Amino acid sequence: MHPPQGAGEQPKQPIPGVRNLIAIGSGKGGVGKTTVSVNTAIALSRLGFRVGLLDADVYGPNVPLMMGINQAPYSQDNRIQPLEKEGLKLMSMGFLNPGDKPLVWRGPMLHSVMQQFLRGTDWGTLDYLLIDLPPGTGDVALSLIQTAPLSGAVIVTTPSGVSLEDARKAVNMFRQVRVDILGMVENMSYLIAPGSKERIDVFGTGGGHQTAEAMGVYFLGELPLDPAIRIGGDSGHPVALDNAPDFLALARKVVERIDAGSASSRPSITVED
Repeated sequence: MHPPQGAGEQPKQPIPGVRNLIAIGSGKGGVGKTTVSVNTAIALSRLGFRVGLLDADVYGPNVPLMMGINQAPYSQDNRIQPLEKEGLKLMSMGFLNPGDKPLVWRGPMLHSVMQQFLRGTDWGTLDYLLIDLPPGTGDVALSLIQTAPLSGAVIVTTPSGVSLEDARKAVNMFRQVRVDILGMVENMSYLIAPGSKERIDVFGTGGGHQTAEAMGVYFLGELPLDPAIRIGGDSGHPVALDNAPDFLALARKVVERIDAGSASSRPSITVED
């Protein structure tokens, strides 16, 4: 699902062994982007795919906490060996800079370490490598997007007007750098009232679907505002480990979008009798 290279644009070298590279981004923080990244990666693994997750949020890496892992990776033959848990291969700045110590690196250093994580890590053979981008449209996100051969991007938003405004910026950023958008997912869409089946729209109604439709972006669906999702992330046991149906459905749609794009980019072959 790769858009054509523009005139003068340098070709993006593939990541050895990685079939599909998916960026998961948002125009702002606080929308649950890492929660979506972690649970979607697990759901893809539960569907039988070989999956890796690169936590590119260098200033606020949350993948170690959500996956319940705090080991340090090691190097072998000058290549970083990713940590593995629950069937996922994982890499995060949080493994190298654990705890509450802030990271004060500047742009060039961040670009270098992200390229090392992406290309200097021994990912092995993967069907999908998900990149949990930092929030916003800053240097780290742009550096990765412009140098990695992305199969596509997923935009995470909530139904609130502020979140949707920034989600539109993220859509435009990916389009500007010629990355195909697999779709938009609306997180924290609704809450099911305890003791009933009544749906409560905490942050608004249908904003993600309406925004996706207005911008010509595929809508991947809604994810609930469920306390179990928060508890799972805080405890290192994400809900997708228990086959959460919402994330399995999201993972299947992502796979369908990737497959549909790959099929449409292949030449048709007619066999005559």
